Amino acid sequence: MMFSTKAEYGVRVMAYLATHDGGWPVSLGTIAEAESLPLAYLEHLVQRLRRAGLVESRRGARGGYSLARPATDISMAEVVRALEGEIVPIECITQEADGRVVCAREAETDHVCPTKILWARVQGSIVRTLNELKLSDLAPAAPPAAVSPALPLPTAHAARSPHPRDPNQKRVPA
Repeated sequence: MMFSTKAEYGVRVMAYLATHDGGWPVSLGTIAEAESLPLAYLEHLVQRLRRAGLVESRRGARGGYSLARPATDISMAEVVRALEGEIVPIECITQEADGRVVCAREAETDHVCPTKILWARVQGSIVRTLNELKLSDLAPAAPPAAVSPALPLPTAHAARSPHPRDPNQKRVPA
């Protein structure tokens, strides 16, 4: 599953606002330049974020955008939903207000969808993760030196050799 640039860029805008929340609005031009994003596209995205109650706008010479609520109160699920709509892994799956996952194909036929359980679990995992992550998690007070992935990434040397080389061992030409 891949989110669109709406989610990618919108999350970057929100993270920027969270890390630059000094009590005054930030111009969209400043964000676009700092994040190397197209200004016209960001204008469209922040309108969605504003309508969802996630950002506030202020007009004038000192105008711009700021978070509508503290970053600790904004889940990433809210941000993604504001930008993408319903969070589903494939088109035929929808989530009812009561939380049930429904397959459109099941509604059209008398057959049980054999893959619904897979997509329901994928969807549940994604939504659960996005609900657990707050905007403040993306904008720590002191930025980390490096972000550690869920699984260690192989180094260039490790990808070539199954055994790591001892740094004290001298290299012998082949």
